[in-house]
Amino acid sequence: MPRETMAQKRERAAEVERRMFEVYGEGACSLDYTDPFRLTVAVVLSAQCTDAAVNKVTPLLWERFPEPADLAAADTAQIEEIIRPLGFYRAKAAKLKGLAQMSVSEFGGTVPQDIDELQRLPGVGRKTANCVMCQAFRDPQGIAVDTHVYRIAHRLKFCGPSANTPDKVEAALLKVYPREQWLYINHQWVHFGREYCRARNPRCSECFVADICPSAGKC
Repeated sequence: MPRETMAQKRERAAEVERRMFEVYGEGACSLDYTDPFRLTVAVVLSAQCTDAAVNKVTPLLWERFPEPADLAAADTAQIEEIIRPLGFYRAKAAKLKGLAQMSVSEFGGTVPQDIDELQRLPGVGRKTANCVMCQAFRDPQGIAVDTHVYRIAHRLKFCGPSANTPDKVEAALLKVYPREQWLYINHQWVHFGREYCRARNPRCSECFVADICPSAGKC
């Protein structure tokens, strides 16, 4: 099979995205939140656990610590007790307290609308910052690469084998997709990854992009 040119890859990506919009629209955030600070906390908590599990815990967290200043002043053990069901709760509790403290001391009890400043917050890496910029501020500076996006990008061959980190996958996707579509890809692909392009037993025979996916039937 001849190597795909960048123009051909972009053409195929455009068709993939057209179909994603048909099925998922803009895509919906699976995390419950009311403001950028609470979204940031929810994304930090979602590491290595499900969004559904996070949504069960955050109402208890906000009931006990309704404002960033309350969370900043909280005893870490109290935070740990609330988020214990999520796993890695000790590390996450420390991150949340540090995040809240910096939010209060440097950003007036919110989070900055700047991707580099966001990544200064404890627990906030590139993926979380991208999620917040897209979802809370509608100002995409990149594409959030979680396990679903990482897997799907490789299966669609929008990146090569050397793209072996989330940052490298993101760099490849930013070359393939125009900026106006960066806002939607993560949410759409998360739903797609859960329903069709699953890590195990992908539903290739039922997939609506199988005819333009180089990996269809081979996973």
